[in-house]
Amino acid sequence: MVGFLTLKGLYTLLVSASFLSALCAADAVGDLQKKGRAAVDTQITKSKTCTKDKLQVRKEWGDITAAEKKAYIAAVLCITKAPSKLSATTYPGAKTRYDDFVAIHIKNTLQIHGTGNFLSWHRYFTWAYENVLRTECGYNGTQPYWDWGRWASSPETSPIFDGSETSISGNGIKTTHASNGMKPAGAGGGCIEKGPFKDMKVNLGPLAALGDSTIPKNPRADGYGYNPRCIKRDVSNYLTNRDATTAKIASLITSSSNINAFQTNMQAGTGVHSAGHFTISGDPGSDFYTSPGDPAFWLHHSMIDRTWYIWQTQDFPNRQQVIAGGTSMMGGGKAQALTDYVDLDVLASQKLMIKDLVSTVDGPFCYVYE
Repeated sequence: MVGFLTLKGLYTLLVSASFLSALCAADAVGDLQKKGRAAVDTQITKSKTCTKDKLQVRKEWGDITAAEKKAYIAAVLCITKAPSKLSATTYPGAKTRYDDFVAIHIKNTLQIHGTGNFLSWHRYFTWAYENVLRTECGYNGTQPYWDWGRWASSPETSPIFDGSETSISGNGIKTTHASNGMKPAGAGGGCIEKGPFKDMKVNLGPLAALGDSTIPKNPRADGYGYNPRCIKRDVSNYLTNRDATTAKIASLITSSSNINAFQTNMQAGTGVHSAGHFTISGDPGSDFYTSPGDPAFWLHHSMIDRTWYIWQTQDFPNRQQVIAGGTSMMGGGKAQALTDYVDLDVLASQKLMIKDLVSTVDGPFCYVYE
């Protein structure tokens, strides 16, 4: 009997090991990330601003410790209590430092989506958010990301959205609501019910809300009026299972031979950009003007940045100083240029050219993904 149990135990161990091996092998995106790291390390030795001693590492939410999660959450809550640095006349609804990020996104929305600066603008925007957490609220960590593929089968039970004290809060209260047109109505729809951000307010917008939420109209047509309300979510696996699996992310990276193909596929209606935003859904998640009002936005856009970073590293010398597209979401206007500026107003001290924002280990940046 002892021998039998030993053999049974050994069999169980081997099966478990095989499962873990298959799970690791299934992370094709992680494999691509590892493959490209040597090129990044080489660039660091050439960088004028980034060194190995300064290098920061961004990690997936599920891979950081409970203490690290709580430190990040505390810093985000800190900027929701700090006062805005924007003009109260121009942006009367921006009451907090957090609102500053929502307002600047609103201001630039039509010039930063479907444009040549989509990736670089949001890279700088996400870095500026991380930097404010660090410099104004004492955060010592980095901006975590949400690996859509890792949690594609059940994002609502992932450590990001499970509603625990170490989550970015959970789903909305189950409410009867319409589809947003991107996915069927899910099991949420109402105000966030649990977690650290359940009492957080969205103060700006709406401007382009979809039909899955009933939202009070902003007192100003530009969305800058004061319009406090709860954050609503309708998290489900419909879009992550369809459009943001690990296989889909890896295919986006490996099948896009140039920057135009990469960013166009990423921003398509069935692309990973839409999948992340509309997996969160609700208010402000379904409104592409005010979507940064949900703190899950930053984990989503850090993953957007990670995906671009990995794509760049697959052919590092030829995928840095390259952009494609125009300067207006609506089309028309001039072609975007590497010498065009990104101005984040009160969010960052420097107005920088796109050419300074295309490498994560040059210009103001010094970070990698693991």
